[in-house]
Amino acid sequence: MKRFLLALLATTWLGALPASAQTAPEIAFDAVNPLNLPDDIYLGEVGGVATNSKGDIFVYTRTGHPTISIGTARPFAHGGSRLFQFDRNGKFVREIGKDIYGFLFAQQVRIDPQDNIWVVDQMSNMVMKFDPEGHVALLLGRKAEAVPVPARGQGAGGAAIPAPVSGQPVGAGAPADLFNRPTDVAFDAAGNIYVADGVGNQRIAKFDKNGVFIKSWGSKGADPGQFGASARAIAIDAQGNVYAADPGNKRIQVFDSNGAFKSQITGIGSPQALCITPGSNQVLYASNSNPPNDIDVAGDIYKLKLDGTVIGKFGRAGRAAKEFNFVNAIDCRSENDLYIGEIGNLRVQKVSLH
Repeated sequence: MKRFLLALLATTWLGALPASAQTAPEIAFDAVNPLNLPDDIYLGEVGGVATNSKGDIFVYTRTGHPTISIGTARPFAHGGSRLFQFDRNGKFVREIGKDIYGFLFAQQVRIDPQDNIWVVDQMSNMVMKFDPEGHVALLLGRKAEAVPVPARGQGAGGAAIPAPVSGQPVGAGAPADLFNRPTDVAFDAAGNIYVADGVGNQRIAKFDKNGVFIKSWGSKGADPGQFGASARAIAIDAQGNVYAADPGNKRIQVFDSNGAFKSQITGIGSPQALCITPGSNQVLYASNSNPPNDIDVAGDIYKLKLDGTVIGKFGRAGRAAKEFNFVNAIDCRSENDLYIGEIGNLRVQKVSLH
């Protein structure tokens, strides 16, 4: 009887374990190079990879020839990153935004439901929307006024971003529509825009579909609603919940669309890149990316239910095929066919899960 009671208690306790204590079964997968690059074009560090509704592949990469123009009062740099488009078979189609003012340090690219192309540039402090034809449609943020870019300090041009006023709850966020090294962008069903802002400000900024600033939340720290080193990536589910990668605190935080903290997901390493699949049965992918100075740790990618339950994981750190080096981007338009962008290996891999 005693042995039976102990077994029953153990079973009950295990069933109540949070996602942080669950095991992660290995998911079998294949990986290939999906891109056919022209002879005179190369990928640098891949900040972002995304697909549109036709299956075209977009890659925002840290490669190019940055230049500085010296005017009487306003030196500026541009051209350090490039945005490429490939068709669904990996054939090169075109370059978008060549030498545009805001392309400096590729951080992320996302495609919205209308097939608009959104580029996040960490060092120009800008989020840029291109229409499907490749024309600039909307700009958020602003490049700093002087070299070095970004300006030292908390805001664009070095201006200080005001801290939350006294008496506001933790995670109230800095009320500003300028960025300090933004990292990601996402959209809800109403077209509202959410920017992870990011490395410098540790907050989420919310805008309406026309780019009008609504509010922000987040600050530096370890409490719910705060972020450690950065608010690194962002994704939104069909109910409008906002998932934000907080690698400094080794968690993903979940908020409602107004920034109220709901829950956190732990036990999946230090999440760097996030993606939520479309459709009625959504799943979440999160990369436990190895740090750029250590290729021998982490590197796996987790597949989770939206409540944080671990379904499985795949991959490891390394340089060979089916290995990953500092994953910064995941595209998961299809649940079992993913595109993975790597900073450390200067490449995109197409992953097929079994």
